[in-house]
Amino acid sequence: MIPALAPLLLAATPAPTALAQAASTVLRPQTVAPLPGGLDAVLMLNDNNPELITAPGLLLSTFPAAGRPQPDAHLDLALSGRFDLFSHHVYAGRPETLDSTLWLAVLAQPRTNKPVPLRLLAGATALSQATDRQQASAPFLPLPALLPQDGTVFSGPGSRVATELLSRQRSPLLPQQWTLTPGQPTVLLVLPLPVRGLDPLLNGLNLQLRLQSEGPVSVATVAAFGKGDQPPPQNSWAALLDGPLSPREHSPTPRDNKKGPIIYSRVNGVQVGSTWRATITDPGQRWLSASRAPISWPISSLERGSLGTGQVQTAELKRFYPGTAWAAHGNYGVEYDLAIPLRNTGSAPVQLQLQLDSPLKHDQPLGGLRFNPAPGRAVMFRGTVEVSGLDGDAGQPSGRRQFHLIQRSGQQGPALGTVSLAPGAQRQLQVRLIYPADATPPQVLSLLPLQPPAAAVAPVKQSPPLPASRQP
Repeated sequence: MIPALAPLLLAATPAPTALAQAASTVLRPQTVAPLPGGLDAVLMLNDNNPELITAPGLLLSTFPAAGRPQPDAHLDLALSGRFDLFSHHVYAGRPETLDSTLWLAVLAQPRTNKPVPLRLLAGATALSQATDRQQASAPFLPLPALLPQDGTVFSGPGSRVATELLSRQRSPLLPQQWTLTPGQPTVLLVLPLPVRGLDPLLNGLNLQLRLQSEGPVSVATVAAFGKGDQPPPQNSWAALLDGPLSPREHSPTPRDNKKGPIIYSRVNGVQVGSTWRATITDPGQRWLSASRAPISWPISSLERGSLGTGQVQTAELKRFYPGTAWAAHGNYGVEYDLAIPLRNTGSAPVQLQLQLDSPLKHDQPLGGLRFNPAPGRAVMFRGTVEVSGLDGDAGQPSGRRQFHLIQRSGQQGPALGTVSLAPGAQRQLQVRLIYPADATPPQVLSLLPLQPPAAAVAPVKQSPPLPASRQP
């Protein structure tokens, strides 16, 4: 079963009448600080608009526009060296048949007259629901809020793909390398999006690739129907580069519109940034003092969702199609690799807990973070977090551990573990996650005293929750 289509990313400014009916929330008093570091310069093809594919056609293309029947269908950008691809789509079948399959393909071609080797460094793909044993799948299971990740715990294809990439795996469905022939596109992958036998007729596919090219290339993603459950012939895919574009959805609010609601829309372009790396320390120091707790840092903060820090982590787009998102809102597919060198600078032992939270979205400083008294209905995060350096056996820091989280709107996360420090002691924490599809930003990474501060006596007000299809 697939939940409501991945969030439309719509945020509204509450009207006075809505505020009058607002539900009470609780405030966790604490520091909320910008996340240090920043995105790297690796380009990522972000192929997510349309999310729901209703017609075959060209999804995203960096091929040259010159000489094409529909030049506006191509972003005309050479890719060379390290680059990534993130692709996330949903298919709901065709009215005239109950067993249709939509096929997605990735094409690439050199921009020179010489063959170009292309290597897959890491990659994973998964469906929401598989219809044969060869397909990797990850149904949206109602899992507990926290489970140890043993390599089999998933909820949704975005959860599975991000988890496998985090574990440095490569899907057996994906080749390790290709040699691209000049003068014609090479079909790198052909993947099915079937709905045969599903109820409802709805399936999703997530794909992430980390690639290394030995020369400049063009890349495109396309969708087409085959015959029955058979894919289109290999020699037919190149014709889709002549267009048309598959219909887009959800036009965004203009970037310079600062008033009223904001429709982020979905991304369809090439973003700058694949990994956010940071070392979190006190200003001018090589460590973070444990006395800074309680403190949180945003993960995947975005326009009008900076949680009072003023920090928008959203990757900028080098190229994108008109009528689609003007920035990579949500940073889907982006890896966060965070080092926290902790030191107890006090004279008494301290014990902290590390957690990932899904606070209620806001933009202005509140002196803390807002949460629901009980978790809301909408799922905001479903994915894996990897941590090393937590307390382990016999008081020794543990090695790498992974946890799968399911978090709902306004939910304080369960503790991933604790860090116990004697006076003057130090501990290196390392936190990694890949922001998964089917999640809704922002989240925060939090370091809290083992006994977290009580909620503020005076409740804060929030507007009533938006319908699931309109959640930011």
